[in-house]
Parts: sequence; structure tokens; C-alpha cells
Amino acid sequence: MERILDSINGPQDLNGLDDAQLQQLAQEVREYIIDTVGEIGGHFGANLGTCELAVALHSVLDSPRDKILWDVGHQAYPHKVLTGRRDQLATIRHYGGLAPFCSIEESEHDIMGAGHASTSIGYGVGLKEGMRLLGRPNQGRVAAVIGDGAMTGGVAFEAIHQAGGLGTPMVVVLNDNGMSIAPNVGALSRYFTRVRLNPKFWHAREGVEDRLSHLPAGIGAKVEKLGPQLKESLKAFWAPGLFWEELDWAYVGVVDGHDVAALRQALEAAFAADRPVVVHITTVKGKGFAPAEEGGLEGMEQWHAAKPGSIADGAPVAKKKSAPAKDAAPPTPSYTEVFGNAIVSEVRANRRVVGITAAMNSGTGLNILQEAEPDHYFDVGIAEQQAVLFAAGMALEGVRPVCAIYSTFLQRAFDQIVHDVALQSLPVIFAMDRAGLVGDDGPTHHGVFDIAYMRPLPNMTLMAPRDEAQLVHMLHTAIAHESGPVALRYPRGVGVGTPLPDKPQLIEIGTGEILREGRSVALLGYGLGVAKALEAADILAEAGIKVTVADARFAKPLDAALLAQLAAEHDLLVTVEDGVLTGGFGTGVWEHYNEAGIPTPRMLRIGLPDRYVTHGKPELLYEEVGLTGEKIAERITALIGVADEVTSEA
Repeated sequence: MERILDSINGPQDLNGLDDAQLQQLAQEVREYIIDTVGEIGGHFGANLGTCELAVALHSVLDSPRDKILWDVGHQAYPHKVLTGRRDQLATIRHYGGLAPFCSIEESEHDIMGAGHASTSIGYGVGLKEGMRLLGRPNQGRVAAVIGDGAMTGGVAFEAIHQAGGLGTPMVVVLNDNGMSIAPNVGALSRYFTRVRLNPKFWHAREGVEDRLSHLPAGIGAKVEKLGPQLKESLKAFWAPGLFWEELDWAYVGVVDGHDVAALRQALEAAFAADRPVVVHITTVKGKGFAPAEEGGLEGMEQWHAAKPGSIADGAPVAKKKSAPAKDAAPPTPSYTEVFGNAIVSEVRANRRVVGITAAMNSGTGLNILQEAEPDHYFDVGIAEQQAVLFAAGMALEGVRPVCAIYSTFLQRAFDQIVHDVALQSLPVIFAMDRAGLVGDDGPTHHGVFDIAYMRPLPNMTLMAPRDEAQLVHMLHTAIAHESGPVALRYPRGVGVGTPLPDKPQLIEIGTGEILREGRSVALLGYGLGVAKALEAADILAEAGIKVTVADARFAKPLDAALLAQLAAEHDLLVTVEDGVLTGGFGTGVWEHYNEAGIPTPRMLRIGLPDRYVTHGKPELLYEEVGLTGEKIAERITALIGVADEVTSEA
């Protein structure tokens, strides 16, 4: 039997399909995603929940004239399949392939690019008001699809408030599945859960209004006489959309998000209203894939993303059990795991210590703390600004808060870092996971700006470990440092294999160390840059060039004595970092020499270029930007005038 999906090369091909065919198409899209993503890996569960929604939206709207805004984008694979990228889906997240999220450079149907949550409504208000300002209010309809988890982000509330006040004619589709990556938290999540699970709420508005007018003994007539205010007050006890309607949004719901016909009917009515309307739908994250759909919250969280080769014939592939090799060393832990275990130890040694996450408990390793010491674990939802403000408040009370937030997501709380933490010199620790190039998630998730955006802040201390043992020591040091905030960055992935210490040690703030002694050339690494510097040193050594390698450990304050020694004893100083060069660690070293009046050696700064780096495996990205031992060695030999080309085989 020929699939309908095979004839869909763009949204226009949905025209003329009836509800039954559209329902079938949605299931075919789901099966295609299961087969494809199960083989190549990628975002999974959220996409399975939006197949019917994507079909319904594209059958009702005329994209790209009408604008469909997908919040975050990890729920937009069905949208990509329906908009001419079906045959490219197998390249998603791969180097040179489809972007992991929506990308305005990739397709005219991707109206906004976003890898951070809670932004779609704000984009939508801007689009519609822009149309109105330019005299073309009917230029296109706008639908913003936002998950209930993303609704915990304050920027979404700001946009809702503005649209209600302006009367912006747009539709928000609230995709309510009880999950973001981890189970949702907070009062808003509990509200959605009550509405979703209680069918009595679904039609309460109409039912209550009717019953109020038909109460016996003349009471109903008196209600009518008293007017709409009393009716609205009484209905407030029942109406699930009260929150929206108080902000001048019309509320439609709750709609079965897996019923294409019901979705189409609700969407058409919402757009016909020509005012701000929210369509509240309920979906199942992982719909159609039994381990996610039937595994409860744990199953949905586990299958938020699928690993390559994890699914075959629509079912999970059984993990092969291999006998451990005799005397085999235990597997190297990830930096995230090392941090998670280290903060548990810190909490048990110091009961003032707490961990704070913004809806990324497992991603940051704080799930380990959540299980071991739940009273010392806090999840604020997708609300990085609140995470930092919450930490500031705790610090004022004498608590030692550790905000574990991806480097890229911490950007969202920059004002709070500046105004509420650094300005007041509060001892808040920012544990920035996923620093540097993170790989397949691409430019929205690369953590490459934190050195540059943290370094200018007064009172701030910046540190980065060269290995997993140093991470343990640095977390301990950061917690002990009570005279101001500390930003501690570390990369994604496994450590370098350094044994973990039995007991963490304090590191003197602002001190580096020399790891290898050499002549003429010194490499000064920061964080992951140390490993890259050591790789380059090994390659240079094979060519007979012995260089010095030092670990700065701190980007602020810098080790003035170490920098003076390196300048005095070497002709060339090479700084190596996995952050942007503009305003980064190497810039700080150059500034130090200039301001201290130290005769500056010839300097070469190696780091990330002044552009956004694409997605792909980290090793491919490091090669692209020249952040490999071989590339570093080549640049050094070119500068010092070595004729023979230096390679890793030299």
C-alpha cells in the first residue's frame, strides 16, 4: 500500500486530503520518525507527540505566508518532514545535514530559529504587530506552538501579557504533555495536570453558565439581574481557562491533540476569532512508541532523545551484554557525573550547600543530588533568571547555592548575574556544564561565550578544570570562596581518565601551574585548552621541539607571577581555549601584559572564531575551527620558522 507521506513534498500537498487521510498521514509521519531517528539518533519523544498537530496546522494554514512558530524546535521534526525535508531527515544533527532545531537559513517554512525555550509567543506578537504597523494586518496568520514546560519561562508570560493588552490576533497552541525534558515542576504544572486529567473541566464554562441561569426559586433570575460580574466570579471556580481570559485571551480546550479532525476544528475557530486565542491541547510525549507512551514519566524522560541504533522495527534494540575484560579499568565518568557526585559529597560535608537547576536535573547531574539529598535540591522550571535570583536570595541568607546550568542557557540570566549577584558580590557558584562546542545540538547549544560575558564582571572569579579530578577540587574551592561569585565551566562528555581524589583539596584562587618545562615556546591552556595544548606539545616533541605547557586554571584573576615567568623565559606564548577569542581568555592575558607594563612576548591566541559554529560531532567541529593538537602545532611551527611540516605522524 502506497503511503500518503510519499506524495507530500510540501505543505500544499495536504490540500484536498480529508480528515481520515490526514489522520493516516500523521501516523505515517510518526512511523517514519520512529524508524529514522531510532537509527540515527536525535530528539524523539516530543516529536512523536506533535505528528497530528503538525498535520492539522499545515492543513489549515498556508505556510510560509501563514507563520507557524515552533517553540524550542525539538518538537518540530514532523514539521520538517511535511515541509520538503522528508528525505533529508536521516541527516538531522549530523555535520552538514539538517539542523537539530528550526533554522531560518534552512527553510522558508522555519519562521524563527530557536534552541532555547519559551520564545515563540514573543516572536508571534512581534510578527503580527509588525504586519499591522506596515499596513498589512492580513498578511498572514500566526500560530505559536509552545509546550507546557516552556510556559514556566518568564519570557512567555511577558509576551502573553503584551498580546492581551494589544489584542494581537494570533493563536497559541499550548501543547500540554506534562513534560519538557524532565517532568515539569511548579504550580503551573499542577494546574495543567488538574485540567488535563479532569474531564469535568473541559466543558465547565458553558455548563456552569447555563446552570446559573436555571437555578430554582427565582435564584437564577436574580443571577441574571445581578449581571455578568457575578456569573464570571462563580465560573472562576470551574473555568480552566481563567488564567488566560483574565489576560484578555480567549481559551479553547482541552482538545485531544491526537485527533486531527478535532484539532482542525479548534484551530479554524480560533483563527476566525481574530483576537488572541489559546488552544489548549493534550498530547502524549512518545505517542506510538510503547516504551515511552506506556512507561510513564520515567519512560517519557528516557526517550526524550534516542541514541543511534537504539530502535529497530519500531522497538528498542536490546543492549548487548559483553563480559568485562579481565582486570579492565572502570569506564571513565563524564564531567556531568563527576560534578553530580561531587556536589552530593559537598552537601554532606556542609549542610548549607544546595543545588539549583532550571529544568535540567539529569542534564546537569543534579538528579544524583535529587535522589541522595532531596531537601538540598531545587528545580525552578525553565526559568534561568529565577534560578539566579533564587540563588541570590539564598546566598543573602547564608546558604551556599550552586546553580548548575548549561553555559548556553545561563546567557538568559545575564542581567541577574550582573545586577543581583556580581554587583552585590554574593557567593553564588555557577556550575556551567556543556562549556565549549557541544556537538550535534549546534550553535544554539554551544557554550562558547561564557568566558567573554563573565570576565568583565567585577567581583567574579572564573575557573575551569583540565580534567575530572580538577573539577572535584574546583567545586570544593568555589564553595569555600565566600567573598564573591564563582563561575566554573567544564565540557560535555567523559573526562580524560584522571583518577578522582579521595578528598577534595582547596586550590589557591588565581594560581596556575606549569605541567611541562620547555624552551622558547610556551602554551598556556584554560580548561579543555590544556588538553589541546598537551596534544600539540606531544606532536611538536616528535619533531624535536620541546615546549612549555601551563594550566592557567583561572581566567580571573590571572596568575600574575606565572604570566611574568612565561613572558621572561619564552619568545612565543600561545593561549588555548574553547571559547570565542573576542573578549576571551587569551584577550585577558594580552590585556594583563599590556596593563602591567610587562614586555609582551609574541602571542598567538587559539580559540573559536568570530562566527557561529555549525552542528556535528565535536571532533569534526574542532577540526573545522582549528582547535586540534595537529592544527595548533602547525600554526606554531609556521610562526617559529620550522621548515618541515609537522603532523601527528612526524
